[in-house]
Amino acid sequence: MNYKPILLVAGEPNSIFLEIFFKAIKFKNFKSPLILIASEKILVNQMKKLKFKKKINKINHKDINKLKLDNNQINLIDVKYKFSKDFQKISGKSNAYIKDSFQIAFKILSNGITTKFINGPISKKSFIKKKYLGITEYLASKFKIKKNAMLIFNKNLSVCPVTTHLPLKNVIKGITKKAINDKIVLIDNFYKKKLHLKPKIAVLGLNPHCESTSKFNEDEKITKPVIKKLAKLGYDVTGPYPADTIFLKNNRKKFNVVLGMYHDQVLTPIKTLFEYDAINITLGLPFTRISHDHGPNEKMLGKNLSNPLSLIRAISFLDNKN
Repeated sequence: MNYKPILLVAGEPNSIFLEIFFKAIKFKNFKSPLILIASEKILVNQMKKLKFKKKINKINHKDINKLKLDNNQINLIDVKYKFSKDFQKISGKSNAYIKDSFQIAFKILSNGITTKFINGPISKKSFIKKKYLGITEYLASKFKIKKNAMLIFNKNLSVCPVTTHLPLKNVIKGITKKAINDKIVLIDNFYKKKLHLKPKIAVLGLNPHCESTSKFNEDEKITKPVIKKLAKLGYDVTGPYPADTIFLKNNRKKFNVVLGMYHDQVLTPIKTLFEYDAINITLGLPFTRISHDHGPNEKMLGKNLSNPLSLIRAISFLDNKN
C-alpha cells in the first residue's frame, strides 16, 4: 500500500522543533514518507549539537510525485536561510524564511500530491503580528476558507474554542449564533469523515454558571437557540453547560468534544488533563493540517530535554490515513 507523504514545515528556526522531530523518527518508523521543509544549514547544525545521525536526502518539491521516498533518510526540501551558528532569540528576522517554507508546502498541497500537513511552532507575535489571530486563521486566509475551527484533539476528549486568540475584552463580539453553529457543523463533519464517529458535543456557556446579572444573557439569547436548532437537525449537541464543572471526570466522559466560548476556557483544562498528549487540528481546510500542541519554547533550545509526544501523535494521526 502506498501512503501519501506527510509534509512538515519546521517553522520558527529558534525552536525545539528539530529536536522533537529527531526524537519522533527515532521513536517510531512511520509508514508515510516524511518530507521536512527546512534549512539544510539549520538541520545539520542541530544534528551536530544534539548528536543525531541520519543521512539527508535533498529533494526538489517539483519532483515529489516522481520519487519513491521512504524514511531511511531525512527527505529534505532545503529552504535558504541566513543564520548564526549561535542560538538566537525569536524575532522578525525569520519571517521571510518561514513564509518561504509555507509557500513551498502550499504549492505541494495545491497540486494534490498529498493532503497531510504538519507545521512546527510559529511565533504569532513575530510572524503574523496583528494581521491574523493565529496560524489557523493565516492558513484559512491563504486558501480562502471562511469557516474554520481549531480543534485540540485527544482520542478521549477534544476541545474547540468559538473564539481563538482574542483578548478577553473582545471575546463577546465573537460570540454569535453563526460562529457557534459553524464550529459545531465543522466538528461533526470532521468526526464523521475522519473518525467514522458521530460526536457527542457539549457546549459551554459564556457566563459563570450560565447566568448573568445583565439584562442580556448570551447563554440564553445566543447559545441555547443554536443548540436547540442543531439538535432538531440531528446533531448530538447539548448545553449550555457551566464551564466550572464540565471537566469533572463523570461529566467529561459523556462527550467527545467540548465547545467553549474562548481560548483559555477550554485549552487550560485540556492541557492540564493531557499535557503533551494532544494535537491541534485545523478544521475546514481542503487538507488535514496538524500542529503539535505547544509553542517554540526557545529557552529549551539545544538542551535535548523537550517532550516529543505531541509531534509523535500528530504524525501518527496522519500516518494512519492513505
